[in-house]
Amino acid sequence: MPEIRNYTLNFGPQHPAAHGVLRLVLEMDGEVIQRADPHIGLLHRGTEKLAETKPFNHSIGYMDRLDYVSMMCNEHAYVMAIEKLLGIAPPLRAEYIRTMYAEITRILNHLMWIGAHGLDLGAMTMFIYAFREREYLMDAYEAASGARMHATYFRPGGVYRDLPERMPQYQSSKWHNERETAERNEDRQGSLLDFLEAFTDRFPTNVDEYETLLTDNRIWKQRTVGIGVVTQEQAMQLGFTGPMLRGSGVAWDLRKKQPYSVYDRLDFDIPVGVTGDCYDRYLVRVEEMRQSNRIIRQCIEWLRANPGPVMADDHKVSPPPRLEMKESMEALIHHFKLFTEGYTVPAGEVYQAIEHPKGEFGIYLVSDGANKPYRVKIRAPGFAHLASMDEMVRGHMLADVVAVIGTQDIVFGEIDR
Repeated sequence: MPEIRNYTLNFGPQHPAAHGVLRLVLEMDGEVIQRADPHIGLLHRGTEKLAETKPFNHSIGYMDRLDYVSMMCNEHAYVMAIEKLLGIAPPLRAEYIRTMYAEITRILNHLMWIGAHGLDLGAMTMFIYAFREREYLMDAYEAASGARMHATYFRPGGVYRDLPERMPQYQSSKWHNERETAERNEDRQGSLLDFLEAFTDRFPTNVDEYETLLTDNRIWKQRTVGIGVVTQEQAMQLGFTGPMLRGSGVAWDLRKKQPYSVYDRLDFDIPVGVTGDCYDRYLVRVEEMRQSNRIIRQCIEWLRANPGPVMADDHKVSPPPRLEMKESMEALIHHFKLFTEGYTVPAGEVYQAIEHPKGEFGIYLVSDGANKPYRVKIRAPGFAHLASMDEMVRGHMLADVVAVIGTQDIVFGEIDR
């Protein structure tokens, strides 16, 4: 009889559950995984090196493109790192706007995750439900920044501009008559804050719908309960952060432990898992969506009551007002030089971390006193999570690899930076 040996299987990069550019080399004994080796490098963008060749303010848009589901959160860490080196602080209103958009981004990320994870494990309806809500939040992105995804809205010293007083309206067309258009514009009669308030009113009901579909669904539980179990000790040794760490029962969240922006002024809870399996991490993320909704509500109330500037009054980093620029040659020159040459940042080094939807996202920034960084090092949460793939799937079946990839919430832009 010929000896039966393990065989090697390429999982991805074209597999529907491998999320684009993940190549996983699996060593299989029948249907059971003996070893998993994630290969990265298929997407490599050289973001860190690109950022080192451009003025500081030119790289904000690159941060959006790292984890392209958590755009403004990436910007937040980078902009705060520059502010630390410059020794400037944004106005309080800008901090509230940043915090509100960081939580909008967290919901956007978790909606994308629950939709894609559901689809991977067979719950197709979940994807459609999640994208229904994402559409509203994308409109909120577009109303403030002009872009639906890569916003470049956070700037050193504050945000690009204040929140609009009027939401864009849908126009009737041959596809949507006047009655349908009026229904679509119902939430758009007031300001962006009114639009977001209407969203936060109905979002908890939407989350209830997701839970009705999944939480007690026996197929969902069979695919996730007891799969990819990571103990507290393992999670800390593997460098887990965010929902991956909290799913294992470690109550670590930078918004509470090392508060930044205005998180210390807000009331919210940190959900924590018990057993550290895929199901616990699912429950943690679902509850995070509810908590983010609470934070957005508090920010809306504060922003309504407290008008004010949204950019630091430091003309080394903030451009002149648009009206002034059109009437004054000096202001025009100032604007031109600010957006072409940028500004010099005092020599020094800084590490700034934020609680990104996927975990701890950090920027290590070194300046040698020039107008561009000497070194940019990005601490991406997904990199440490992907590195644990072998430990998480060893001894599981091939189908469980899909559940583990989904629960890690991997986006390759930040891993393959």
